[in-house]
Order: sequence, then C-alpha cells, then structure tokens
Amino acid sequence: MSKRDDVLTTGFGKPVDDDQNSMTAGPKGPVLMQDVHLLEKLGHFDRERTPERVVHAKGAGAHGYFEVTADVTKYTKADFLSTVGKKTEVFARFSTVGGEKGSADAERDPRGFAIKFYTQEGNYDMTGNNTPVFFIRDPLKFPDFIHTQKRNPRTNLKDPDMFWDFLSLTPESVHQVMVLFSDRGTPADFRHMNGYSSHTYVWSNAAGEQFYVQYHFKTEQGIKNFTAAEADAMKAADADHATRDLFEAIERGEYPEWRLEMQIMPVAEADNYRFDVFDITKVWPHADYPPMTIGRMVLDRNPDNYFAEVEQSAFNPSNFVPGIGPSADKMLQARLFSYHDTLLHRLGSNYHLLPVNAPKNAPMSSYQRDGHMRFDDNGGAGPNYWPNSLDGAGPDPSAGDPGMPVTGETGRTPYPHPNDDFVQPGALYRDVMSDKDRDHLVGNITGHLKNAQERIRLRQCAVFYKVDPDLGMRIAQGVGVDVATVERLVAMSSDERAAATVK
Repeated sequence: MSKRDDVLTTGFGKPVDDDQNSMTAGPKGPVLMQDVHLLEKLGHFDRERTPERVVHAKGAGAHGYFEVTADVTKYTKADFLSTVGKKTEVFARFSTVGGEKGSADAERDPRGFAIKFYTQEGNYDMTGNNTPVFFIRDPLKFPDFIHTQKRNPRTNLKDPDMFWDFLSLTPESVHQVMVLFSDRGTPADFRHMNGYSSHTYVWSNAAGEQFYVQYHFKTEQGIKNFTAAEADAMKAADADHATRDLFEAIERGEYPEWRLEMQIMPVAEADNYRFDVFDITKVWPHADYPPMTIGRMVLDRNPDNYFAEVEQSAFNPSNFVPGIGPSADKMLQARLFSYHDTLLHRLGSNYHLLPVNAPKNAPMSSYQRDGHMRFDDNGGAGPNYWPNSLDGAGPDPSAGDPGMPVTGETGRTPYPHPNDDFVQPGALYRDVMSDKDRDHLVGNITGHLKNAQERIRLRQCAVFYKVDPDLGMRIAQGVGVDVATVERLVAMSSDERAAATVK
C-alpha cells in the first residue's frame, strides 16, 4: 500500500498519532521518556541553531546575592532557605525571548528572568519569565510555537500570518497574548520588571510534607513599561538600552533589588482546586493563595567579561537541591530534558565546569569523564564507575525527596481539568486593566494583527470575542473584519473555526 503524503510522521517515517498531547502516565502525568516523538521533536529543535541560543539569545546578566527574610522551614528543607538572614551567591540573566542576538531590547516580547543560586548543596536554577503564564501547556507544541515567532523559512522575514495562524488555532495562548500585547509586553528595562517561575514546583520539608509553590520576584524599583510608541522610539535610539541600563546602574552603585514572594499550596488541595495547578497558561488567583514574602535578591556586581559570564552562563531547570523538586507540569517535565540537551549542544559536554556554571559553594564529585573541553584534572587517577571499593564518592539517601504518586494508563491526553481558557484573560481585561490599559491593548493587537490574512484575522478575533465580546468587537473593527462573521465563528469549535476559515 502506498504511503499517504499528508500524514505527519517522525523523522524516520513512523506515522504520528497525536501532535498536541505528550505521552503521560495517566491524564495528570508525568511525561514518559518513551514518548519518542516528543524527544525527537525537542532534540531536533535544540540543534536548529548554533551557537546562538535558540531562544533567549540576547541578554544581560549580573552577580549578587539572595537573602532569606522569613522562616520557611515548615515548607522546605532546602539548606539555602533554612535560616533568616542567610545569604547565597547568585547570578541572574535577563533576556528577550524570540529575537536574535542583534535584536533590540525594546521589542514586544516576553523577557527571560533566570537565576542561578550557588548553594552549599549544589547549584539551584530558576528559569522564568517576566510574565506568570505562557502561550502553551504541552511541550509537543513548543518547537512549532517558537518557529512561528521566528522568521519565515522562505523570506527570512518575521511573518504575521505564521504568528497569528498558530495562536488563533491555539486558544490556550490568549492569556499570555493579552499580557504580551499590553504595555507589559515592552518593559522599560530589566530593573523595572518582575520575574515569575510560571511553573509549579514541589517543596518538601524535613518531615516529608509536600507543597506546590510558585515564585514571584517583585521589583523594588517599581514597574515601568513603554507604550508602543515609546518602545518604537527606543528601538531607533538605542537597541541596547536595557543592557546598558542594568550595567550602568550597578556601576553607579544603584543595585537593583527584587523581593521574593511565594504562593504555597498543600499538595492535597490541588486535586479539587478550581484551576489545574500544572497548567502554565493559568495563574493561582492571589485571593486563593496570598503570596508571602520570604526573601530578597540584590544584584551588586557586573561581569568582568560578557562572554565568559553571560554568554556562557547555562541555566537548567533540572538543577535542584534537596527540598525542591519538579511537579507533573508537562512543560516543566520536558524542560528538564530539553535545557540540558541544548546546553550540551551549545556549550559542550563539560559546560558544567565553566566557572560561571560550576558549583561555587559545594564540592562536585561525579563519575562523568572525558568529552570536549575537559579542562580540570578529569578525575585524576580515581575510579570512573560506581559502585567501587576505592573510596569513591557514593550516594547519600538522605538527599532524596518524597516521591509523588503516579497512576493511570499511558497515552496522549489533554489536561484533564475542565479547561476554560477564557475565564482568567476575561477577568484580566474587565477587572484588572484600566480604560487606558484596554485602549493600549486593542491598539497594540490591531497594529500587528491587521497584517495577517483575513481568514486568520477572523479566527483570532473570534478567540478575543470569547475572552470578552467588547474586546472581540473592538479588535474586529480595528482590523477591518466583519463582526457578524466573527460572532458566527465564536459558536463553533476550534476545529470548525479552522475549517470554516480555510481558503
């Protein structure tokens, strides 16, 4: 039988049954290593560009410290959080996400917010953004999503059709889209923006009790954003303004500071919570779980060499310490593989030995040997295997954290929680934004969306209409599509809308 050329396959020709849902152990996860389609997709994506970062290519960084300001030992046994007043060295990197290294700092784009804690139990990395949510909730969609934010493979130009085609077919993205196209999408600089873990993590205390947590780094400098006009003017005046601002502020002794607020939820409460705690397109409303301030981060030293300390810095969300671990968030689960994989590609098999990445305050004893750029003694004459009877380092059972229960059949399933992707963005539009904010949001969206094809404009306007009819109608009018047609599309399913707008 001849093979159909309209069937999606792996790189080796195996037909793909589902390209929207990663394979998990039951509907709640975690993601399985046997999902070879996901691993192939992420592995290829990580190697598409070299040596520049695939995402977060342009950034700035600085050294500093984190100080504990509240007792959290009833929530976590992490040593660097064990004592009020304890300080831990950190290195932080801020970045734009979609642009190349030569792109402007004022582009409309999420901002990366990554921190490396040099703890006495090894390095702990938090890789977040300046927004608390993200565009997608399943990692199988990530390479495709980033492709749409990059350049058209034929023209090598940014393409509004690619950008909005994907988003209009992925309604879960609308929460982050609204944040991105508000003035929060163009922070004035890196010092005047917040940082969020976005993902849910697990904290474990000494008694083995577990809590789901989310991190919120709130700027003490105050929030400052550009309007679209101000951002455009800054792009023309100084493409490196945020990089310059961070460096010069620290040189002047104006050390930027962020307070760390945590949302903490007992694990037992997650199953009956009104939102899926593993869905990165959702937030936990503060009224449900009020953030508590537990510490502060201060950046007080600039790098001596940009390449050595900023460009070669490698942040990996799989770098945990005892008392902190991953949740079953599908996006996070895939990032535990993908970040390390892409760092091996970009910096080499021994990237962890580079001074900015090596653990400063904890010994490193592993049996990993050889590889490109091995510039220490490579383990000397010691053994390169375990178990051994040659006094080599061995495991410490006390370093482990309690396990999480896993049940269910393997398969590709969407998030099991009732997913209403329009409740939170609707509340953002109606209850959080001011009239001025709403005007800017509509203007920013229409200015970009108007460049897409009509069928894509119609489909995306239907998504915004489901967020709030006022928003949908204003954008439809702004991009010149028929409101009645938009209202007709709103009543359709996502698949029906896609079919109805195909020409």
